[in-house]
Amino acid sequence: MITVVSRIFLPEPSAASYRLGALVRGLSASGWQVNVITSAPPRGFSKDEIAIKNVKINRRWVLRDKDGYLRGYLNYLSFDIPAFFRLLFTRRPWAVVVEPPPTTGLIVRFVCGIRRIPYVYYAADLWADAVLSTGSPGFVAKWLRRVERWSLRGASIVLSVSGELTERVVELYGIESLTVGNGVDISSFEPTGESMRGGNPYFLYAGTASEVHGAMIFVEGFEKIQEDFPEAKLLFIGHGSDRKEIERRSQEVGNGAIEFRSRMSPDEVAKWIRGAVATLASVRPDGYFRAFPTKMYASIACGTPVIYAGIGPGRKFLKSASLGWGVDYDPAQVATAMELALATPPSEIERERLASWAAENVSLDVVAKRAIAAIDSMNRTENVRA
Repeated sequence: MITVVSRIFLPEPSAASYRLGALVRGLSASGWQVNVITSAPPRGFSKDEIAIKNVKINRRWVLRDKDGYLRGYLNYLSFDIPAFFRLLFTRRPWAVVVEPPPTTGLIVRFVCGIRRIPYVYYAADLWADAVLSTGSPGFVAKWLRRVERWSLRGASIVLSVSGELTERVVELYGIESLTVGNGVDISSFEPTGESMRGGNPYFLYAGTASEVHGAMIFVEGFEKIQEDFPEAKLLFIGHGSDRKEIERRSQEVGNGAIEFRSRMSPDEVAKWIRGAVATLASVRPDGYFRAFPTKMYASIACGTPVIYAGIGPGRKFLKSASLGWGVDYDPAQVATAMELALATPPSEIERERLASWAAENVSLDVVAKRAIAAIDSMNRTENVRA
């Protein structure tokens, strides 16, 4: 048996949920029994939506913010402290897979040390770097870096979602990690199915709008094209720390051209992605530049091009196969990209090309197979699947 410990899991929409969902399905298909220690989903999402063969999902209440997110140190502790005892007294697994934040890695290392269980740290991000980009005090980043280092160093294997992250783990902590990549669940995000296309052309920003992303740039860029494209709309789906300020700024644009929706299930989000002229993603250049908005994978998988503002791996991704427009973090350049997208909306042939490329290159099923191969490599000398 393998136990997965993560504060977030399906059906809650997030990059971590999709990635771990693919991993758990793959482990089950490979013959493993899996126990997932996670949180109760936020309001509006039913825990009964997810049922996977040979997988037991153990959920408990956690402290969420008013938008339903599990974010903030007290919120994390509401998961981590009970998870310590849940993992300590659960049936002994052969191995544990843990997802950030590092505080969760900390409690997993303690328990696995006590019970002599190997664990895998799935490094989807480096939180010590990320908090610096949000303006947190230096002592917070310093403390978090120590926790993160300790969590990573205790792992039998560290899995990384990108080559850039793998290099940073070595640079920062002197720890070798295995790059397994990242991707999207192409069973949910695919080009066929219901679409919101047919009304006003619109741009879509789906997902968290936080300090790292700086999604306000799209409101500023959109404002510049309104005179020439008065029928166009801008839609935000999701929440985040910048959401209130974006809403306030949007009121200045007027005309109801900018709309907001709450978080949705993957299938619902896919409908909006399919109908968009282009989706939007960004990473502030003065922030955590190694961040990669995984929403870009979902967009391409649905056959919709992306407008990306900022620096980092997002620009390289779009350029790799002409998947959209990569521009500087500048309202004028964003506006130009929006104008191009509206003037040349993707044809059905182009949408099929994008979706086919995503299926071949960024399917989470392929990523999960790499991660499972790494986990299986820990078990070459004995057969303990049960």
